[in-house]
Amino acid sequence: MLAITAILCEAAVLLTAAVDAAPTPKPRTMADVLAASTPGDWRPLDPESTLYLELRGGRVVVELASAFATRHVANIRTLVRERYFDGLSIVRAQDNYVVQWGDPDGKRPLGKARASLAAELARPAAGLRFTLLAERDAYAPEVGFVDGLPAARDPATGQAWLAHCYGMLGVGRDDAADSGSGAELYVVIGHAPRHLDRNVTVAGRVVSGIELLSTLPRGTGAMGFYEKPEERVPLRSVRLAADVPVAERSSLELLRTDTATFAALVESRRNRTESWFLTPTGHIDLCNVPLPVRARR
Repeated sequence: MLAITAILCEAAVLLTAAVDAAPTPKPRTMADVLAASTPGDWRPLDPESTLYLELRGGRVVVELASAFATRHVANIRTLVRERYFDGLSIVRAQDNYVVQWGDPDGKRPLGKARASLAAELARPAAGLRFTLLAERDAYAPEVGFVDGLPAARDPATGQAWLAHCYGMLGVGRDDAADSGSGAELYVVIGHAPRHLDRNVTVAGRVVSGIELLSTLPRGTGAMGFYEKPEERVPLRSVRLAADVPVAERSSLELLRTDTATFAALVESRRNRTESWFLTPTGHIDLCNVPLPVRARR
C-alpha cells in the first residue's frame, strides 16, 4: 500500500511539474486575430445597400442599415437613383461632431422620393443577431453589434437601436420627428455623440474613406456651416454600388460580428498586450471596438 501511495505521489509531482513547465499561451493582438481569421469570418457588402460618395479627393463607401431604418434607406435609394445628390455639396463640417450634406436652399425637386418620413429611432430587438458586449454602458442597458453595426437594446422594452459612434450615418431633420427624409445626411466625425441615440434616425455607417470627411476644413459659421458657397465641398456624384459597373466597384469585405474571431478581436482590444501599453484597462467602450474592413480576397 505504501508503495502504491508513493507511486501516486510521484506521478502527481511529475504532473504538477509538467503543468508548471508548460508555456503560458501568448495573448493575441488584433493583428494576430485577423491573421488567423478564415474566409467565413468575413462578408461582402451588398451592392443594393452600399453608397458611393464621389468627392474630389476620392470615394466614401457607406453601408446602409435597412434593418433599422427600412423606410429611410428605401427613400435614400430613390433619391440616389433620381440623381438628387449629384452636384450638391457638403455644407457643414463641425469640429468634433459631424459633416453634413444636402441642398442648402431646399429647392431641388425630390422626384419620386418622399419629402418626409416618420422617424425610425428604434425597432423590436427580436429577430436581430445581437453580439453582446459584457461592459456596462452609460446610455443603454445593453450594447453590442448587429451585422457589423454598433447597437443598443433594452430587454425591458424589447427595443433595439443604432448608436452614434464615429462614422455612423444619420438623417438630418428639423424639430418635428417626421421632418427627415434622407435628403439631408450627416456622418459622425468626432467623439461619439451618444446623446443623439433614439433622437435621430441612423441609416448606416462609413466603411471606407472616412478620412475624406473627417479632415475637411471646419466651417466657421454657427454649428460648423460653411458661410460662403465657395467653401462648400461638391459631391461629384452619389451612386448605389448596384448601379456601378462591377469593374468600378470598391471590392471590400467586412469582418462579421457574430463570430468567435470577432469575440477574440474584442478581447484583444479590451486587454491590450502590445509592448507600448503599460496598464491594460480590462474594459472597452462600444464605440472603441474597431470594425475591420479589407480588400475582398
